[in-house]
Amino acid sequence: MKNIIIKNITIKKSSKSSVVLTTDSIGSGGTKAEAGHTPQTRDGFRHSHLATAVRGALFSLGLATMTLPHAVLAQTGGATAATVQAYSISAGPMERALEEFGRQAGLKLSFDAAEVKNITTPGLTGNFSAQDGLSRLLSGSGLEAVAEPGGYVIRRSTVVAQPTVLPPVEVAATPITGPTDGYMATKSFGATRTDTPLRDVPQSVTVVTKDQIRDQAMMSITDVVRYVPGVVPSQGEGNRDAVIFRGNQSTGDFYVDGLRDDVQYLRDLYNIDRVEVLKGSNGMIFGRGGAGGVINRVTKEANWTPVSEIVAQYGSFSQKRIAVDIGRPINDVLAIRLNAMYEHSNSYRSGVDLERGGVNPTLTFKPTAQTKVVLSGEYFTDNRVADRGIPSFGTTSGVVDSGRPANTHWSTFFGDPNRSPVRLDTYALNSLMEHTFDNNLTVRNRTRYASYDKFYQNIFASSPVVANNLGVQGYNDATERDNLFTQTDFLYALNTGPIKHEFMAGVEYGRQVTDNFRNNGYFNNNFTNGGRTDTVSFFNPITLTPVTFRPDPTGAASGGAATANNHGTVEVVGVYLQDQITLLPQVKAVLGIRYDNFDTKFRNNNTGQVFNVTDGFISPRAGLIYKPIETVSIYGNYSLAYVPRAGDQLTSLTLSNAALKPEQFMNLELGAKWDIRPDLSLTAALYQLERSNVIAPVPNDPTRTMLVDGQRARGAEVGLAGRITPQWSVMGGYAYTDAEITQAITGARAGAVVAQVPKHTVSMWNRYDFTPFLGLGLGVVHRSSMYAALDNTVLLPGFTRMDAAMFVRLNRTLRVQANIENIADVDYIASAHNNNNILPGAPRIYRLTVIANF
Repeated sequence: MKNIIIKNITIKKSSKSSVVLTTDSIGSGGTKAEAGHTPQTRDGFRHSHLATAVRGALFSLGLATMTLPHAVLAQTGGATAATVQAYSISAGPMERALEEFGRQAGLKLSFDAAEVKNITTPGLTGNFSAQDGLSRLLSGSGLEAVAEPGGYVIRRSTVVAQPTVLPPVEVAATPITGPTDGYMATKSFGATRTDTPLRDVPQSVTVVTKDQIRDQAMMSITDVVRYVPGVVPSQGEGNRDAVIFRGNQSTGDFYVDGLRDDVQYLRDLYNIDRVEVLKGSNGMIFGRGGAGGVINRVTKEANWTPVSEIVAQYGSFSQKRIAVDIGRPINDVLAIRLNAMYEHSNSYRSGVDLERGGVNPTLTFKPTAQTKVVLSGEYFTDNRVADRGIPSFGTTSGVVDSGRPANTHWSTFFGDPNRSPVRLDTYALNSLMEHTFDNNLTVRNRTRYASYDKFYQNIFASSPVVANNLGVQGYNDATERDNLFTQTDFLYALNTGPIKHEFMAGVEYGRQVTDNFRNNGYFNNNFTNGGRTDTVSFFNPITLTPVTFRPDPTGAASGGAATANNHGTVEVVGVYLQDQITLLPQVKAVLGIRYDNFDTKFRNNNTGQVFNVTDGFISPRAGLIYKPIETVSIYGNYSLAYVPRAGDQLTSLTLSNAALKPEQFMNLELGAKWDIRPDLSLTAALYQLERSNVIAPVPNDPTRTMLVDGQRARGAEVGLAGRITPQWSVMGGYAYTDAEITQAITGARAGAVVAQVPKHTVSMWNRYDFTPFLGLGLGVVHRSSMYAALDNTVLLPGFTRMDAAMFVRLNRTLRVQANIENIADVDYIASAHNNNNILPGAPRIYRLTVIANF
């Protein structure tokens, strides 16, 4: 008899093609500034009492997570086949469902592969004994489970036309789980906040699943969007996430479990289950912002499936990382989980390194079948060097296509890495409370409090290369922000005659308090505008000139541009109503509307000016879905979103723009979604996204401005995700984007191409499992050329990059994974911030990952 290892399953094949599954019980420093120049604000940047309380709560929650299992160990003895435990098995092929049941139950199952072929199951969710769970999983299939020593035999039922009467079972988990299957997502909470199949959402949504995050060794938002059609990464000055959705750049449209996480920093994925990328205007669901799209990270949650995983990684340029994921059920109503990570790595860029770490304990409490409470806390810290890349050369002001990225080695740093530190500390507390009443009304509240403390300083290239010389400048910037967001949803389904309704109504409150302070850098103690720039040689672009950082509150020493010193408080109250209507079995509609009252109190500490601006945003959404067959949806969608004059980061109010209307974004979309099989999905979309109320100078009077309809993006997107065969998984797509400035606006002429928006992007990642213990991955990413800035003077050439991976299972406990990025070692430009902050792509990079499951 031959033994083959598949994931955590031992399969014994006999001459009769029977399959025996034996499973284990495993679930899947920088400094602030130069001495004497620490930034400060009107409040001295002292941590609030609330932030201090968060630290204490985080410590207590983490301590409870580590000690609680020992305290209750005597009550939760060893599991047996009769033990009631939680199961979460999605609908689909019976063979795969039995494999998953064996994993979760820790039991041996044997069955004839021919008998279960072409049989499906509706899945299993809830708390059951092994016998009851198998009976429910097999219900209606013509199969039965017969106990044998150490497990069960699955066979054709010997009882004909005899309904099986199941004993009453108390179910402790009613919410549907399992929103992903391999590389394919079946649901997205962020799209409608209801339990809706993704194919019935009238919007383009790409979900990057935990399997894809693992297989590609993703660690950042840039990694995530690389294979997402219609979204490209921007540089973010080397200190923050920045992405471009359908031609619209954002640094603030980031969410955690549907709640805003908008401070500018570089996010990690150590505690993330999946990432939802929603494209198009999203004002109805997310409120302000969401102009071109949003990214919602869904965190890992404590549940009743035990998990014990340690991941260690080593890679090129001394990349070192370790992460742990430990989860346990304490009893039938309480489960805990702890995710933690530490990384210390260098970079292919000279002088650039990072050190970061995070810890995220979570606790899930289910006192009844209708009630669920989830509490979590997180501390995350990130210390690195700000890297703004290389300059351009040949650039002539006003001459389109005149410049190109400087021809230099990909490792060359311009400026000074030793004086470009970035530091971030984040403390967050999150809660979810959900209860379903006897009349099927569900009330759900999510709350997040987060305290952010960020500082960055950079000395960087500030001009193109001219006569083998270029200019460098420096500044530092400090931001403290306290965010509090709470949203309460009410969900209720009812029928009005033949028409079915699924209502979602709710209210959201948010409060954000922000202090922002900036110092300019002056070289050689020359505190004039001329002293802001130092000249370095292109062949030796590191400046050693002494630099002093200090504020310029009037702008007299900075060419008229004063340094920031702001204090702002934003309060927002939003109310919303959504109705998902089934008009006919083949026709559905999604109608929604939201109103936000956005109140901004902003003080410019340099001048003493105080602004109090109140905006009212009405964000409608209307979608119509036609389903010729159950697995196909053809849809049309209309939506609006707004961005207030305070901007992404709430720091952009001035005397000249405070009274202006907010920018408006309208998205029109026509698309189709086809679930080719339960584990393979094909999507396509055509869209037009228009940006209006853009500031533009009044013709012949540059002292005045006006609002115009200034930008339009039109495009097409195609996506494919899932399994082509049981062994072959894919994820990727194609996007065509035509984004242009339709009327002259501040900084751009009419007809200009929107910055950092390639017309064509193609990506496709493949994984093929040749045997149960060996798999290979191959990916390709292509991007056509694009402009670095709105003036269209510097053209960034296109590129094609290939990635690869190998997956080896050594035994039931250990897996080894090797990833190679850019296997052809091509030179390319990865991203940009402007004409002279251009980031070269990484050369060939190796990563070796060892995954241990206990």
